[in-house]
Amino acid sequence: MNRRDWLKGTAAMAAAAGISTNMAEAQAPAAKGARSYFLLRRYKLQQGAPFSAAANKYFSEALIPALTRMGLGPVGVFNLTYGDGTPTMFVLIPGSDLTALAMLDLNLAKDAAFVAAAAPFWSAPATAPPFLTVTSTVSLGFEGFPQLVVPAKEPHIVQIRTYVSPTYAAHERKVEMFHQGEFRIFGEAGAKSVFYGDNLIGPDLPSLTYMLAHKDLAAMDETWKNFISHPDWKKLSTNPRYASEPTVSRIDNLVLTPTAYSQV
Repeated sequence: MNRRDWLKGTAAMAAAAGISTNMAEAQAPAAKGARSYFLLRRYKLQQGAPFSAAANKYFSEALIPALTRMGLGPVGVFNLTYGDGTPTMFVLIPGSDLTALAMLDLNLAKDAAFVAAAAPFWSAPATAPPFLTVTSTVSLGFEGFPQLVVPAKEPHIVQIRTYVSPTYAAHERKVEMFHQGEFRIFGEAGAKSVFYGDNLIGPDLPSLTYMLAHKDLAAMDETWKNFISHPDWKKLSTNPRYASEPTVSRIDNLVLTPTAYSQV
């Protein structure tokens, strides 16, 4: 789904729900060049097929339609394929208004259609909740890559990578590296960049999170071989400004698979 098609769909669904298109447009992704916010939620699910089924039904039939009515999206929903903590699902929600993301759950609770559709998951018995934990990170799109780019509509996997820095100064230098060529090098190596965010709220600050799309695991491995051997990466990574002290103290690397209904 491209941005134009998504915006048309937003307006149509908002009108059908009785929400003014002005409200939907106000929450729609900002004009080109404006920096989006990204809410990334990680749902650590209970073990068992019924809990996974309940989560998928909640995301596809309750959450995404409600977010569309609010003008938020496109929404990515992913299963953790490689990484610690399965079964885990991730939800990526972009928006131009930080307040809308911060108030999301409160606003969802006021949406009667959402409350009805979400009931089996949202109001599950306390003795049998479908998830163990939900953690959230809010980030701001990088100046050099301000908005989410939806991958081509074809089978793909995504990597979600978080770089934790030892100090705020080191974090600033790491962000600077992306703007000094890392975006371009990823593209030339074969990766499709989805978003880059400077984490504002969440665990393990200071940190940044970004997402890359790949055709499959083999393509992902080839991309990283190309990236590491790229002459511009070798030059950038050995620049004394970035190499004199570590810019990153920990890297979290997860491989996710989009659900059939994911918009990203």
